[in-house]
Amino acid sequence: MSRLAEFRAAEKALQEQLAQLESLKNDAGLKKEIEFEEKLQGLMKTYGKSLRDIIAILDPHPSKSSPLAVTPKTRRARVVKVYQNPHTGELIETKGGNHRGLKAWKEQYGATTVDSWLRG
Repeated sequence: MSRLAEFRAAEKALQEQLAQLESLKNDAGLKKEIEFEEKLQGLMKTYGKSLRDIIAILDPHPSKSSPLAVTPKTRRARVVKVYQNPHTGELIETKGGNHRGLKAWKEQYGATTVDSWLRG
């Protein structure tokens, strides 16, 4: 694209954005929102409160469905599983299925057989 074409495209985009800005300036709903925001900022400044304080006042017990409620997600702890090889008497304790010895047993004896060695 030539520099002139690039300039004209940018100029056209600017004109479209200016027209959109003018239409927004005349929007009554936007004017109300701006007025509300200014008054709220003034009140917050007057009373020394932050946005978090305002949220805590308006919603003292945030529900789980609330998008503003930030609770850390915790995973359930994995259970330790103990497998005992009946052929050798060897024990393997693992929290997951990614144990080297357990994988070797599953290759040698089959997954269903090794799963039957799980001790309760």
